[in-house]
Amino acid sequence: MEKLVYVLWRRPAEPKAAFARALLGEVAPRLAPLARAPLTVLAADAHAEAVQKARITHMENPIAGMVGVWLDCVDTRGAVETVLRPHAERIAGYLVTESVPLRNTTHRAPPGERTPGITMLTCIERPERLSQADWIATWHERHSPLALEIQCTYLYVRNVVVRALTEGAPPWAGIVEEGFPSEAVVDPMLWYKAGGDPAKLRENLGRMLASVRSFLDIERVESHPMSEFVLG
Repeated sequence: MEKLVYVLWRRPAEPKAAFARALLGEVAPRLAPLARAPLTVLAADAHAEAVQKARITHMENPIAGMVGVWLDCVDTRGAVETVLRPHAERIAGYLVTESVPLRNTTHRAPPGERTPGITMLTCIERPERLSQADWIATWHERHSPLALEIQCTYLYVRNVVVRALTEGAPPWAGIVEEGFPSEAVVDPMLWYKAGGDPAKLRENLGRMLASVRSFLDIERVESHPMSEFVLG
């Protein structure tokens, strides 16, 4: 099987809540039968809107959702895109390889219902200063273990982009899905597991920033709080 990730933008005139409802009420039920494994839908709904100060974006019309779908073969993706295109101003599709350093075992929900917490959808580029091999080694072997050590993450999914599938897709090399308790997204003390200690917060935040800068250009990172729904 192959995993496809589609990043979605809503039409600016469409209310955010209406776009999220369409993803869950119209798009997801049509995509779920096409998927060969549970379908993941991320939506910038009211829960995500409540923690928007955690968003990092350089886009006038920010990302509004994402669909992760497994197919037997990428060649059959036309059916997926046919479902998505009428509901979005723009879609960017990618063939990816998925790895899951941390599977969600604590913040669970019945199929189709909202996962408790917030999923940070982060889209990253590989800096020209790093080869693909060095970039992957830094991200996977050094940064990921650190992130899991000092952040209160309950889900960590790495999607390494193999190739873009849609014309004009941003040049992202990786798409990350990270789950955090909702209250932690707007409270650095909780996010960085500092236990109320300002010195520990400074230490963990400094370690994280140094690690991020070692394999990313921070000014080119897109990070968006989303609600997660898993179907199937």
